[in-house]
Order: sequence, then structure tokens, then C-alpha cells
Amino acid sequence: MAKTSSVEKNKRRRKLVARHAAKRAELKALVMNRELPMEDRFRAQLKLAAMPRNSSKVRIRNRCEVTGRPRAFYRKLNMSRVALRELGSLGLIPGLVKSSW
Repeated sequence: MAKTSSVEKNKRRRKLVARHAAKRAELKALVMNRELPMEDRFRAQLKLAAMPRNSSKVRIRNRCEVTGRPRAFYRKLNMSRVALRELGSLGLIPGLVKSSW
């Protein structure tokens, strides 16, 4: 089980990203628009830099929904390999069969 503080910190980051997503996208579009004057683009870049760092999507860490483990994460299932094996062995994941040979 991961530290509760790490899991909560990641949840706060997700909320911050959702709150600032529209504003960040708008500013990024201004920065990338080559047809605007350089001063306007630079001003947009400064506003983007002034926003909270944790409002950037790349700051989010994919974590297991069950255990909070940050590594060996399956995006399709939102869980780690350890939790997947455990729940699969108990028969709690539909369609998953533990193989043995």
C-alpha cells in the first residue's frame, strides 16, 4: 500500500489540472499560433508560466486505484500488476483467467 499522503497529493493534482485545463489550453493555443505578434505570444507564455505547476497534466502520476502503487500500472484497468493478479486469482475481474501449465 502506498503512502496516503502521496495518493492524496496526486488527487489534488488531478483536481487542479481539471480546474485549469481550459485556461492552459487557451494560452497554449496563443503561444503556438505563429500568426500572432511575438509580444502577444510572449505575454501568453508568461501567463502560462505564472500558473501553478501542479496544474500541468504531466505532473499527474498514474497510480493503482486499489493500492496506490505508482509502478507497473495498466492504463486500461487503472490498477497495478500486483492488484490485478490478486483480484484475478479471486475471480473478481470478469474475463480474466489465471493460466497454469
